Amino acid sequence: MVFKKMLSAFGVGGPSVDTVLTNPNTRPGLTLDGQVNLVGGDAEAAIEQVVIGLVTRVEVEGHDTEYAGTMEFHRMVVSGPLQLAPKQQLSIPFQLPVPWETPITDVYGQRLHGMTMGLRTELAIARAVDKSDLDQVAVHPLPVHERILEAFQRLGFRFKHADLERGHIRGVQQTLPFYQEIEFFASPQYASTIREVELTFVTSQRGVEVILECDKRGGFLSAGHDAFGRYQVAHTDADRVDWAQVVDGWLRETTSRYGSLRSQYGGGHGHSRGHGMGGMVAGAALGVAGGMIAGEVIEDAFEGDFGDFGGDE
Repeated sequence: MVFKKMLSAFGVGGPSVDTVLTNPNTRPGLTLDGQVNLVGGDAEAAIEQVVIGLVTRVEVEGHDTEYAGTMEFHRMVVSGPLQLAPKQQLSIPFQLPVPWETPITDVYGQRLHGMTMGLRTELAIARAVDKSDLDQVAVHPLPVHERILEAFQRLGFRFKHADLERGHIRGVQQTLPFYQEIEFFASPQYASTIREVELTFVTSQRGVEVILECDKRGGFLSAGHDAFGRYQVAHTDADRVDWAQVVDGWLRETTSRYGSLRSQYGGGHGHSRGHGMGGMVAGAALGVAGGMIAGEVIEDAFEGDFGDFGGDE
């Protein structure tokens, strides 16, 4: 399958860039393969570098405000300086490793409502503004992700929404400056105890750290609150256990161990977007993973409409 974008020209008579992905579908820990096709303009051009990067939409907390901005979180230089002659055609092949923590965008061929992902190609020309080509990317779950998501479905949970929250979860080893929250409405059998559940996967080469945040209902003499659970899963466990039984156990343990988990994770919680998992988010440090284009909403950055698939508003 070839996913192709129209040429994006650098003004009249300038060179153009077109990235062709061999397959826009991938999984965490795999690669995105393709080639960057350059076509020279009317005059010779000095290309400083050609860079590809994965970009997505991330929720950002400001001073009493919240907005979504586009973040490039993984990038690779595919070519250093080169001279592009007039009308010269040049193809540069690439293999971009997809980070293990890359969020899931598609399940069973359906886009998770709230998720966007793209591969941006930047062509930097001497004395010219960077121009870019953007291609849609679909990140599918690994087997263990899929089994856990299936278990929630089997237990009657309904998918609500997914998004990315800028920040780090306290005590969890993260390489990316954000984490994904996959939100579910509670199923009838849990409705007396739980309103909603937020599921986070932090994936590595060895396995997955599963973080659950349950919006727990209040009782006759107690107010509602959030309960947290953290569980380690190996990739090799994907087909070894009854995941509905495992997830049911996690949910029951999480909601019953509220006190100790609350003190472990720091206490105090509004909505998870307010303080990010109720004190679990340590800092919203943006390292070398890339910068945030403040206020640039993803719909403006991405050409065309990706659409929203799956889930309920």
